[in-house]
Amino acid sequence: MKTILIVFLKEWKDTLRDRRTLIAMIVVPLLLFPLLFGISSRMFKAQVETARSKTLRIGLISYGQASGLREMLLGREDVYLIEELTVDEGKRLVREDSLNGLFVLVPDFDQRIETLRQGALAFYYKSKERHGIEILRMNEILDAYRERLRRKRFDALRLDISLIETLAVEETNLSTQKEQIANMIGGFLPYIFIIFCFMGGMYPAIDLAAGEKERGTLETLLSTPARRFHILMGKFGVVTLVGLGSATISILGLYLGIRTDPDLPQEFLKSILGMFEVRSIIMVFLLLVPLSVLSAGIQLSISMLAKTFKEAQSQLTPLMMVVIVPAFLGLMPGMELSFWTALIPILNVSLATKAIIAGVSNPGLYAVVYFSSGVIAVLSLAFCARFFVREETLFRT
Repeated sequence: MKTILIVFLKEWKDTLRDRRTLIAMIVVPLLLFPLLFGISSRMFKAQVETARSKTLRIGLISYGQASGLREMLLGREDVYLIEELTVDEGKRLVREDSLNGLFVLVPDFDQRIETLRQGALAFYYKSKERHGIEILRMNEILDAYRERLRRKRFDALRLDISLIETLAVEETNLSTQKEQIANMIGGFLPYIFIIFCFMGGMYPAIDLAAGEKERGTLETLLSTPARRFHILMGKFGVVTLVGLGSATISILGLYLGIRTDPDLPQEFLKSILGMFEVRSIIMVFLLLVPLSVLSAGIQLSISMLAKTFKEAQSQLTPLMMVVIVPAFLGLMPGMELSFWTALIPILNVSLATKAIIAGVSNPGLYAVVYFSSGVIAVLSLAFCARFFVREETLFRT
């Protein structure tokens, strides 16, 4: 045990001298989310304000019909109305972004309304977002006009408009706000720390195996009285700790990003911060430990097979895609923790984290996740140890 600690401390000091490791482990996960939240929220807010304050250029081809709609459009300060158009000209202007929208009424619109039939209007627009703010604003105008026609018709018939409301439904969502928010961001959180766990441990894994082989310092270390297994455990401990630290710091960075965002509603912010309970943090941290061990085992094994630093880097980079797939599956709607998903590496951590954050109490499934993750982590260590004792692996040229 003492030998392992000596090797660990030696490798740990060397790792902390590596600028790339420090950037990947501390700087990126700590600053990424505050910057991301700050920039994206301000850009989104500015775009929304611009879209809401922008004057809408709307074309209207009414054929002398629907004077009420025309008056409504002319009476709005946020609408610039263009009427002297043909249908083809209007469509062309919409495609060229000269018009935000085009309203085309049928020639007998007023007659239809007067004879208690349905009026017809074609609405043309160009938008990649079906629910863009400008589209919503124009739909609000049409909804207001539709409601005016409806009330006018009911008044003419001397009927109460409530007659068409045949069913009054009172909806009550019994899910707490914490559960609703956890469902939204619960899958995103494990996705973050899984990525940073593997990314943070990648550089020390490369440097402590392929890097030392390339520099010729591995032979010097093997010539010491320390057993190879002790040397491996020292290196393994460093890579595991760096991955664990990177994942933990990424969660801290996310917390700081949420905490320092002034545009988040206070009630929403309070609910998010309420998810960072001591019990939840401990349970999630315990999931990170076997995940970090698994990451270290895979990365060290691949790094030891490589001849050079660059070769190890080129082989480990595609590994991120393998990690992203199960982590991304945890974001899919309807994907929940079950006995079978609790056995799938990485995915089980993602789903268990989502359930823990939501406050779901399921100790049986959590036990399966911890057990299966622990078994996979031990197998990863054993697999790595098998490579480390082989001469053809250590001195591969």
